[in-house]
Amino acid sequence: MGTASGSTLQAAAPAARSARRPGLDERAPFLLAARRERPQVTPVWFMRQAGRALPEYRVLRSGVPMLRSCQDPELIAEITLQPIRRFGTDAAIFFSDIVVPLVAIGLDVDIVAGTGPVVADPIRDERGLAALRPLEPDDVPYVTDAVRTLLAELGDTPLIGFAGAPFTLASYLVEGGPSRTHARTKQLMYRNPRLWHALADRLAEITIGFLRAQVDAGVDAIQLFDSWAGALDETDYRRYVAPHTARVLAAFENDGIPRIHFGVNTGELLTAMAEVGADVVGVDWRVHLDEAARRIGPGRAVQGNLDPTAVFAPADVLADKVSDVLLRGAKAEGHIFNLGHGVLPETDPGVLAYIVDLVHAG
Repeated sequence: MGTASGSTLQAAAPAARSARRPGLDERAPFLLAARRERPQVTPVWFMRQAGRALPEYRVLRSGVPMLRSCQDPELIAEITLQPIRRFGTDAAIFFSDIVVPLVAIGLDVDIVAGTGPVVADPIRDERGLAALRPLEPDDVPYVTDAVRTLLAELGDTPLIGFAGAPFTLASYLVEGGPSRTHARTKQLMYRNPRLWHALADRLAEITIGFLRAQVDAGVDAIQLFDSWAGALDETDYRRYVAPHTARVLAAFENDGIPRIHFGVNTGELLTAMAEVGADVVGVDWRVHLDEAARRIGPGRAVQGNLDPTAVFAPADVLADKVSDVLLRGAKAEGHIFNLGHGVLPETDPGVLAYIVDLVHAG
């Protein structure tokens, strides 16, 4: 299977949808930057801003399993809103987990503290493939309910929908849980490419269904996480991953909302990732944003990319690092400030508030 068609063409900026939800300003800094325009302030939000670094989150989640918190619309809404209240970030990210759609279609997946997603019956053959069915809106009613609650509360703050990309989902399903080498996943790709593409295709369909539920409920942007794509070289990424990621992103091409695509340790894949159809390419901290923008090419905004461990630096060192990211990001066609990965649980929330102030001050 080849790369996405039209990959060498410059992408058009996502058009603002008509009949937007009441209270949302289509000139919000996050939306402007995603459309490659220049807002008066650089927008900022943090991956995993709703989560373990916040004491109010830990109180709310006490005794509540992770998956249960992702299936309760009241908890989803409250956890999503917590960082907006505390930090005043320029976008909210829908609180969920990448395995939620897999659980919703009936797979036996659990999130084990200290380990991550664990799959009871890994998928490594045709029998396992048969367990994957399309996701329907009725499978995730809590998503629709939570989005509607959030839209009523967020006012002019955009809400970003969320899903895991087919490759990362496939890796968990094939490996049975997190993996450092992704050896079983690559073995399947190389030895049985027909089964691999069938698996990735079904996961693309499930991901589209999960994102479609969020988009139809009214989210203002979507982000596709491919956490483990950096385990691949560019040739394998183009051959085994890009067509399926492109299919997911293409499904929302006409919805008029920004599409963000992010992977970890993907500096050598940025050119290929830019070709699969996102409007904004997220960049981890390993590549400077000006170099990342060069690799990504024209027609895309960038998102990132402060090292998540920079929050532990002295205030003056941190301020220099934030300034450097802003200066390099200004060389891209559009820049959304973020960390180069998620907020670490040990992060002092006061430091995140300091970063927001620094970014908004320019």
